[in-house]
Amino acid sequence: MKLAEQKWRTLVNTVTLGGQSYRVLRPASPKAHAPLYDGAGRGAAQLVVDKASAFEIACAWWLAARSPSSLIHLPLRQATGECGSWIEGQPSDLVLMHHSMQFPVKQWKELRGRATSWTPHTVRLPAQPFPEITRSDHERRWHHGFRNHLLWETAADTLFVIGSRPAFELASNQVRELAEDCPAHIARTPDAHCCAEINIGRTWENDRRNPPTRLHITYCETHR
Repeated sequence: MKLAEQKWRTLVNTVTLGGQSYRVLRPASPKAHAPLYDGAGRGAAQLVVDKASAFEIACAWWLAARSPSSLIHLPLRQATGECGSWIEGQPSDLVLMHHSMQFPVKQWKELRGRATSWTPHTVRLPAQPFPEITRSDHERRWHHGFRNHLLWETAADTLFVIGSRPAFELASNQVRELAEDCPAHIARTPDAHCCAEINIGRTWENDRRNPPTRLHITYCETHR
């Protein structure tokens, strides 16, 4: 499925916490086959997808880069245990957010608990959702002084992926390929392994809070 001009049906809620208002978006219907196992900092966080959830992750990725005032919440803890049953780790939700929000993740459990009144909302992707990312764009990540890292934190059974618009866009080719290219590739070669390995954490700095790790998103071997 091409992402261009597709509609993503979501729910939206605004929650006030500590005198600050936060806008939260999540998919209109939870996906059955999209479990996330939090292993960030211990190798990789593992997210297992089917075609429908790969599409929603790509939409969420696009929105997180362009919506600095929103928390994009993918409630994945209730996904089926059959997908990814070979993976060890804690079942987790996923939140994507722009770094300018500076949201204190330790408050996430309380905010999530207050988000009870949801309004339907439709997000329409543009004709070209993601920019073309070149090899030289990727190589900048390894330059000393590079600051557009995707960072990560964990709180309340949730993995947060946090970054600037350029940080999300550097990984956009991978999430686009998951949604657009992998279904056709799997149809031609049913046993093919389709995945994205997205670097999160700081590449060069000795940051114990945000050491380099990966978000590994792979197609389920059963539900494709």
